[in-house]
Amino acid sequence: MLDQVLKLLNPLPGQTFLDMTFGAGGHSSEVLAVSPNTRVLALDRDPTAYHYALELQEKYSDQLIPLLGRFSELEWLLTNKGIKAGSLDSVLFDVGASSMQFDRPDRGFALSKDGPLDMRMDGNRLPDQPSAADVINMMSEPELYRIIKKYGEEHLARKIANIIVESRYAFGKITTTKQLANIISSVFTGDHRKDKLMRHSHVATKTFQALRIFVNNELNELNNGIEIVHKYLKPGGVCVVLTFHSLEDRIVKRHFHGISLDDKPNMSIKDHFRNSHYIHSKEEVEKVMQKRWQPLSKKLMAPRYIDCLENPRARSAKLRAAFKLDVKKET
Repeated sequence: MLDQVLKLLNPLPGQTFLDMTFGAGGHSSEVLAVSPNTRVLALDRDPTAYHYALELQEKYSDQLIPLLGRFSELEWLLTNKGIKAGSLDSVLFDVGASSMQFDRPDRGFALSKDGPLDMRMDGNRLPDQPSAADVINMMSEPELYRIIKKYGEEHLARKIANIIVESRYAFGKITTTKQLANIISSVFTGDHRKDKLMRHSHVATKTFQALRIFVNNELNELNNGIEIVHKYLKPGGVCVVLTFHSLEDRIVKRHFHGISLDDKPNMSIKDHFRNSHYIHSKEEVEKVMQKRWQPLSKKLMAPRYIDCLENPRARSAKLRAAFKLDVKKET
């Protein structure tokens, strides 16, 4: 969906663009290609991606600024570089694990390649961070069930949690991706799944996804990231978000449409103030009514069939974009 992303970002000379998920530098490189005089801030929590950014910096000098850290660390990182609130023109999130991480068996993200059950996006940068192996081998069956059900939306989560616990008691610790994939597969006798391209999809995909999201605290990081980005964008600045999971997309949608993350789905404005036993203050009502973002499209943008053929990972992509409203003018 590169063409759509670049069209929404519309980078221009002299602007400042923040790539929240630098990865191997694909999006940042394209932005610099179409607008060579754009300044790019390249953020990633993965040390490998940070080294890629340092290499690209040699080509573009001070025009590209590498940043190593999580979304929740962004404010400190920007302050440290002298970047002030309200100074960014555009921001891009490409959420989830990158192809770079999936392609390396030693990172433990991929089902197709056997490797240690790691999945930490920060690598060894934070040595105290639990890995996927720690989660699989140390958490109880009810805890595993909740993780797989909540973050993987897997309808056989209870059976999977049960077989994982039984397997580790019977055979010892589960330490590799192949071990875990084979254990999960035993639950799915005769159950074959297909992706959007009608290709067979591994039955352990949702469980691996759930573990990755939990290990890296991805949903909370995304929520924090969007909050910080709103502070640092100029009024009228654009935020573009690519997600690959319904839970991620739900967070983005609620931010862009001004819906509290704690609210029930599809609540109207009246639903917020329907409790007759509580008198809401003027400030509370104005806070709910006040919009912070203006979505560029009411509906999410999906990948074209050609996008999926060129990049199979794009088959589950969901694209949303919004620009920051000037709140002061609306009050």
